[in-house]
Amino acid sequence: MHKTKSLLHTSGVAATGLALAVGSGIASADIELPGTLIWSAYPTGTTGYAQSVGIGQVLQNEYDVNLRVIPGRNDVSRLEPLRRGRADFSAGGTEAVAAQEAQFNFAERAWGPQRTRVLMWSISDACSFTIAAAGDAGIDEVSDMEGKRVAWVQGAPTLNYGMEYLLSYADLTWDDVERVEVGGYMGAVEGIIENRVDAMGGSCDSAPFQRINASARGLNFPEFPHDNEAGLERISQYASWLVPHRSTSNVGMDSDQEIEVVTGPYPMLISMHDADEDVVYNMTKAMHKHYEEYKDSAPGAEGWDVERMDLTSMPMPFHEGAIRYLEEIGVWSDEAQENHEEALKRQDVLAEAWERHLEDAPTDRDAFQEAWMQTRHDALEEAGLPTLRSFW
Repeated sequence: MHKTKSLLHTSGVAATGLALAVGSGIASADIELPGTLIWSAYPTGTTGYAQSVGIGQVLQNEYDVNLRVIPGRNDVSRLEPLRRGRADFSAGGTEAVAAQEAQFNFAERAWGPQRTRVLMWSISDACSFTIAAAGDAGIDEVSDMEGKRVAWVQGAPTLNYGMEYLLSYADLTWDDVERVEVGGYMGAVEGIIENRVDAMGGSCDSAPFQRINASARGLNFPEFPHDNEAGLERISQYASWLVPHRSTSNVGMDSDQEIEVVTGPYPMLISMHDADEDVVYNMTKAMHKHYEEYKDSAPGAEGWDVERMDLTSMPMPFHEGAIRYLEEIGVWSDEAQENHEEALKRQDVLAEAWERHLEDAPTDRDAFQEAWMQTRHDALEEAGLPTLRSFW
């Protein structure tokens, strides 16, 4: 996928806070981190949250660093602390892409394109996002989703459009299913257990899915056969970061069972562009150096192996501190640099487009967003860059 670098809002408070915090941090060997770090993550009980806690335990043991994990129930609540400088990093999903693109809930006057930066991400043995269906719902293939009750998570457009990307595999859209609004990710889980919902989106090893599996309804993952090239191409059209994958870590299945699905980066550890370079460098280094200590701490944590990252496919620029470390260990390539620079260009294009949009943007909220969709689409197209999902 391509990257973006946006701009409007920055987190100077975070940068200043991190720089000051380093002074009170603990130096161990050649790694120095602040005494306290704050990450935002998915809600408690999710694999992303569990991994963050596991990593935090290692940081506590090795560097006496207190890693506070702030759970956010939706996209905005996870990224708002990062944007406001109340969190140093976010370990979330592709809501970071939506924020830098000013898509969905981020296409608001108060948001606009964000200057997000990547440190690293996880590609687990499981999958980052797939369809989890009740075992009694009769959903054995993606095409069976037609007419079923599907969770629409309020305030989580990346989950909802992620579901649409998956539905496109069978040439379906939200218009082909029954949308059931729920208050959050855990609300979707409850909806399936209580027989108000038939399917939702989530990772193959999502801990809350254990509850669905243990319920009277049971759990099933419809597969995405990789020989259906047309189906995979439809997904890639809007979400090129979702690629074919064989998941071997699936709730309710033996470890020797694998299913054909698609997957993408989750969690992604990101910062704002102005995060302190030395702190980002040391955070990236600590994540890599202590991989063996935390890789078994939570489901999916094995995915943080640097060798699993395709540095040429990230939809966002990397932070300079992360690049410095990746260069040191010899994994940063000319292709990765080229991809990174294209992402920076993309963010510049989005920044300029947003500024133009604000000059005469409609005051009505719906009209404001509709005008931005067109402005954004035209700007990216004129620059010869992928438009991704232009209208929502």
